[in-house]
Amino acid sequence: MAAAVDSFHLLYREVSRSCSSHFEALALIGALYAASRAVVLLRDCCTVARVHFLPRMMPSGRLTQRYGDWAVIYGAAEPVAGAYAEELARSGISIIFITQDGSSVRNAASFFSQTYGVETAVVTADFSLGQAAAKPVTEALRGKDIGFLVNCMDETSASPRSLIEIPEQGVLDRVNRNVGAATLMARLVLPGMVERSRGAVVNISSGACCRPRHGRVTLSAFTGYLDNFSRALHFEYSDKGIFIQSLIPFQISSSSSAEGWFVPSPEVYARHAVSTLGVSNRTTGYWPHTLQYGLMKCIPEWIWILGSDASCVSCFH
Repeated sequence: MAAAVDSFHLLYREVSRSCSSHFEALALIGALYAASRAVVLLRDCCTVARVHFLPRMMPSGRLTQRYGDWAVIYGAAEPVAGAYAEELARSGISIIFITQDGSSVRNAASFFSQTYGVETAVVTADFSLGQAAAKPVTEALRGKDIGFLVNCMDETSASPRSLIEIPEQGVLDRVNRNVGAATLMARLVLPGMVERSRGAVVNISSGACCRPRHGRVTLSAFTGYLDNFSRALHFEYSDKGIFIQSLIPFQISSSSSAEGWFVPSPEVYARHAVSTLGVSNRTTGYWPHTLQYGLMKCIPEWIWILGSDASCVSCFH
């Protein structure tokens, strides 16, 4: 029995001696991995501070001097676009509203003129009709120092609806109002910006481009297009003095009762988003949303889809 015990201890010592070098190697690998994750976390924290906090503490100058005197707001009837336009007007920038229904923004145009002393104009253009909508926009832009173009996605695309439930003409209208209009508006303002070697194009879409969701086929597609469209424009025009930005916000409150830390009002969101101009080409525009985005990207897509399927099933029961 004693011999067996002695043999076991001898075997254990031999095995431990032979494995010690492997344990040390694994410990080194683990330490390097932990250090790399710590560096990534520190880098992300520095990025959040640089994009969302430093610009608000140390503004970089007047927007009119950096970009121009006029801003074109497409999708002006959307609450986020209206709030963004007001932030620009507060900085002394004149506003041209481009909307399908001019009556929806006339009060805002009058308010901006009286409150901030800027010029305003309202242009009615229905991009579901195609290229014909470009004519009144071109007339409104003529002779003006256009420094900003803000394209805001149509909020009706956000309502949950299966693709086959949308009429064929409705699909085409949505594509024209979101994809076609944003592309055409950029085509109309970019020549003047290139000539003056300054300007900013801001495309406001949605964080829906990060992960697929049930009933959000068109929303995911449109936001994905606007996001990649912005990145392509940045690649092509950043060396010409033009700043291109993709804003991908998450949920924004439609009423004061629903507001919260992660669900800001349009005014709060716009105030944060405007401060990121010239700082980040692709951002949520609001630092709590950046935290949400970071957490969402940590979840593997197959787990996200499983969770989405489960929540969808629960909705039908």
